[in-house]
Amino acid sequence: MAQDSAKPALTQLSEDEQMFLNTVHQFAVEQIGPLSRDMDEAQQMNAVLIQKLFSMGLMGIEVPEQYGGAGGSFFEAILAVEKISEVDPAVGVLVDVQNTLCVNALRKWGTETQKQRYLTRLAKDTIGAYALSEATSGSDAFALQTRATKRGESYVLNGRKLWITNAKEAGLFIVFATLDPAAGYKGITAFLVEKGSAGFLLGRKEDKLGIRASSTCELIFNDCIVPADRILGEPGKGYKVAIETLNEGRIGIGAQMLGLAEGAWMHAAKWAKERKQFGKPLVEFQAMQFQLAEMATEIEAARLMVYNATRLKDAGVEFLKEAAMCKYVASRVAERVASLAVEVFGGSGFVKDYPVEKLYRDAKIGKIYEGTSFMQLSTIAKLLL
Repeated sequence: MAQDSAKPALTQLSEDEQMFLNTVHQFAVEQIGPLSRDMDEAQQMNAVLIQKLFSMGLMGIEVPEQYGGAGGSFFEAILAVEKISEVDPAVGVLVDVQNTLCVNALRKWGTETQKQRYLTRLAKDTIGAYALSEATSGSDAFALQTRATKRGESYVLNGRKLWITNAKEAGLFIVFATLDPAAGYKGITAFLVEKGSAGFLLGRKEDKLGIRASSTCELIFNDCIVPADRILGEPGKGYKVAIETLNEGRIGIGAQMLGLAEGAWMHAAKWAKERKQFGKPLVEFQAMQFQLAEMATEIEAARLMVYNATRLKDAGVEFLKEAAMCKYVASRVAERVASLAVEVFGGSGFVKDYPVEKLYRDAKIGKIYEGTSFMQLSTIAKLLL
């Protein structure tokens, strides 16, 4: 192969963005790569690595400098998720949830007091989690059963949340509960709940197919008291907080899947150059060349869609359709490219000695979380038809 077709053209990025991308890529290769397999096997994020992510400023990319963050753009956050996920998508989603969901929700909806209290911590040493999903509210995200009841100057939360990313490591949770089930989405309210709050317990940790180092846990609220000043936004406006944040989160998952596909492609291309059959490298067979070229073309299409949606968001232009499209396409591309990468490796791709087996397992979640592929198609259709 004459060119690395999985890398973005320099003309797509500014000089500063390219430097940032290169820095994150180097960090991911040197600091995350050696830990990836062990973290996957242990189903646990390395604590020292988490500290390094904070030290690099990657956990508070969009946190304004006045709150101790990097003061970067959404585009930079997306680049970080992409390049980290190229090495390990489990670490990619840790950084993604922190930046595109938790930080952005607080930046947009938090009071000044909340920003001073929590944005500073998210930038420095505290991981955030976003608690929306429940057993009865997956794609129907707002069929919530978790209740919030006003009691004096506080609210009392009761209920359970499922499939909450970052839950084991998180110190701050954005929790969605309903004040009045009869009010439908107009009763939903977002609360800021700290780890260790009375009546708040961490439940079962899921044993997952992929992104196994990323913790996914149940949350249990049993008369959990939350002060009224911990409401994010306004009472009954949690629906708006969730929807607008998740629109940005879809781009983050698109970036995660894009990075995963890039990583799978690079492993496949390297293997095809080194592996010999019938006396010559696999890459010299036209069938292999065509397969790698097709994979790279699909990756480039996904990249352009992810970057376009990101640029629209940063420009303050409506991006809902583009966010849904980029997540839908990037998830499909990641699954297909990871699968083909396993085939390029042949029997070696089916064992854990090589990284494509892990990337293949990691890819499946892209079509499921932060809105299934069917939900993305539903969103796109509503905006087009």
